[in-house]
Amino acid sequence: MASLISCGAGFFAKTLGLLSSRSLARCTCVCPAVRGVSFSTSSGGPPKRPLTSYLRYAVQQWPAVAKQYPDVRIVEITKKIAQEWRLLSPEQKKPYQEAALGARQVYKEEMTKFKEQLTPAQAAALKEEKRQKMARRRAIRKKRELTMLGKPKRPRSAFNIFMSEHFHEATGESMQSKMKNLFEDWSKLRTSQKQVYMQLAEDDKIRYKNEMKSWEEHMVEVGREDLIRRRKKKTKPKKSVKAKGNKTNTKVVSESKGTETPASSPGTGKSTSRIKKAEE
Repeated sequence: MASLISCGAGFFAKTLGLLSSRSLARCTCVCPAVRGVSFSTSSGGPPKRPLTSYLRYAVQQWPAVAKQYPDVRIVEITKKIAQEWRLLSPEQKKPYQEAALGARQVYKEEMTKFKEQLTPAQAAALKEEKRQKMARRRAIRKKRELTMLGKPKRPRSAFNIFMSEHFHEATGESMQSKMKNLFEDWSKLRTSQKQVYMQLAEDDKIRYKNEMKSWEEHMVEVGREDLIRRRKKKTKPKKSVKAKGNKTNTKVVSESKGTETPASSPGTGKSTSRIKKAEE
């Protein structure tokens, strides 16, 4: 339901023009065009995704709810509409679901026609855009899940601690300019002044290590071993085997009696001949 509320809020904000373009880019429900690729097709770009059954109901109910609660924020209005949708019976939801299903079928047909007009480069760019979008969605869902499970926050660096303490008093009109000025102030600090924040950062590392240990033990207890960090095994360096200079003694079998005699030098042939003469 939270996803419905956020999605609905983004849609209505775009319709009414009450949010900035940057916030709309994060919560819009319309399929974005492929970036960096110009389409010379008749449609001019990929077809827009159809509204879901909930959004169709929300669009219909929005004017009445907004009129009933004129001083309420957009998010609160969206929550009220989402609660009403949740209380509807299956028969009441059926018209919106059927309309969404029909629009979805039309969207698939238009998307098929659109892809047939694309060049190989445009098709590859569209596929890559879809892959990146799905990866962002998975990352957001993963982060949201870890937050709900109470995963400890990562330790902060010394500069981050310094920045959080002095951000409100920093000069600059935008966030980027403030951060730039804070970085310049940080660079001008003496080592003794930075040491305080460096020690706080070390303490935060210890905090994170202890909290992560307890959290991972709890994840094992609840059966979520998939969230445990994988520790890399340290591979021991292989010992280099030094070639020994000792020569291995070879054994020479006497042809006459079958006895074995060591051949310790290149002149082995001479020694064997002498043995044979002695035997004769």
